[in-house]
Amino acid sequence: MTLTATHLLALAPLILVCATAIVVMLGIAWRRHHTGSAIVTVVGLNLALLSLFGVWQLAPLETPMLAIDGLAILAAALILIAALACATLAHAYLEQFDDQREEFYLLLLCSTAGGLVLSASTHLATLFFGLELVSMPLYGMLAYTYRARRSLEAGIKYLVLSAAATTFLLFGMALLYAETGHLDIAGLVDSAAGGIGAWGLAGAALVIVGLGFKLSVVPFHLWTPDVYEGGPGPATTFLASASKVAVFAVLLRLVMSAPAFQSDWLHGVLAVLAVVTMLVGNLLAVTQSNLKRLLGYSSIAHFGYLLTALVIGEGLSIEATGVYLVTYMLTTLGAFGVVTLISSPYSGEDAAALHHYRGLFWRRPYLTAVLTITMLSMAGIPFTAGFIGKFYIIALGVEAGRWWLVGAVIVGSAIGLYYYLRVMVTLYLAEAGMQRRDAPENWAIQAGGVMVLGAAVLVILLGIYPAPMIDWVRVMSSAMLGVG
Repeated sequence: MTLTATHLLALAPLILVCATAIVVMLGIAWRRHHTGSAIVTVVGLNLALLSLFGVWQLAPLETPMLAIDGLAILAAALILIAALACATLAHAYLEQFDDQREEFYLLLLCSTAGGLVLSASTHLATLFFGLELVSMPLYGMLAYTYRARRSLEAGIKYLVLSAAATTFLLFGMALLYAETGHLDIAGLVDSAAGGIGAWGLAGAALVIVGLGFKLSVVPFHLWTPDVYEGGPGPATTFLASASKVAVFAVLLRLVMSAPAFQSDWLHGVLAVLAVVTMLVGNLLAVTQSNLKRLLGYSSIAHFGYLLTALVIGEGLSIEATGVYLVTYMLTTLGAFGVVTLISSPYSGEDAAALHHYRGLFWRRPYLTAVLTITMLSMAGIPFTAGFIGKFYIIALGVEAGRWWLVGAVIVGSAIGLYYYLRVMVTLYLAEAGMQRRDAPENWAIQAGGVMVLGAAVLVILLGIYPAPMIDWVRVMSSAMLGVG
């Protein structure tokens, strides 16, 4: 296949992100300037985001290893928005960091580029390359404030367990290649016309295990609370939003497109993992007195809900997944954004303990409103975006007659309501004289503050009037290559 100018235009977001990373790197080599690096990063990400409008005119389009289709564009939009949010939060967070600050933006851009590659992958080679390009910069981002013991621990834990996940992934790819002789999804589909053997099914299972580590699916979730707690706020925000959106997008593409991932027993395994992930994530969150750890366990539960759509794999599965990813990302950016603003500028470990937030309403009422809205959305309360996402998942399960999955979603959501309400109540309690942390007085006029307020407003608007989001996701899902 010959690459043309059209293909290059379709790859414009990826090219722009990579070019921005090069400019930031050259700027660091020439003259360090924290604000300058942040501005270049934000401008480059905005250009990449705007270029998606032109890419949509060319979609669907396929290169030998990447697909520029609705799923890739939806994931790219979410990844770029999350990267923009993290870049704006990082500027205030790192402003008083007493070490080199500019490399954080370089790592952020490289990880963003990996996410764009991963979400568009139609070949196991680009899947592996994209996954590693997402993960490797995150090792540095999570350990960026390395003088803090927990930050260094978070980076090392994520490094070691990501390496373990990679071994499962590569072994699974090897078995798929041994069974079919192909590494591209189209080749896997063609070679599976006569059925998939035991080695192929084992390979598909190992690939799911490798991706399950990245998504914190139980029982591959043990790294999540420690990494979330120890990582700097902007890095944890990116890990919880952009990287997980990219990984889930490629998992969705594999499960929906490749026959090796569509066997009944593999779907049965996914169903069990979905139920266990929902319940374990919510039950472990109940015992937490640390907000970042609580949000880590909460994210585990949310991807258990999302696995329900993969298990059903028919009807509105892709649309439900897209809606849920949009609502999850907005809510996550809002919640982690508040934690980062409370912890800005950097002055040691982040404000993670719940007692740091006790009585926050009496000191920062608008910031408290943002965190309250995000907690309500995560709980799936009506008139928030999170309710729309949960409604789609439950409606999907009801339509398919998977009542035990629907029951698990409802039970998990009921458990989640308890610990989300506990966080909200803490915000309005009278101060007890314990150690507290506050956002700066001018937080609302900083770029990160504007982003957090915008996320909260969108959570409410999409909860009240979700039609534009649903229409956008429906158009994107209908343009996914390889899915009827």
